Amino acid sequence: MSRMGYRAKVDANQSAIVGELRARGVSVALAHDDIICGYRGHNYWFEIKNPDGLFKADGVTFNKGKIKKSQELIRRTWLGQYDVVWSIEQILAKINYRK
Repeated sequence: MSRMGYRAKVDANQSAIVGELRARGVSVALAHDDIICGYRGHNYWFEIKNPDGLFKADGVTFNKGKIKKSQELIRRTWLGQYDVVWSIEQILAKINYRK
């Protein structure tokens, strides 16, 4: 299947998070499983998820189907920063945002 005309499923909270980051002066590139942010000379890679039903009862383990196999592979093998997040506050903390 060609990627032309293909649109990946985007979690409902992603647009609001991206808008808020950009309003704060953070560079955001989309379609990199999910976003790459640039802030104060550093790059940050985030997978944005909807928190509803994301975790099992233990609050740590992801429910089946909430993280794609490709995303789990990135989490296990990527030697740089890559985080699964669901809120603007988490991203701001990770990038050490300052006004």
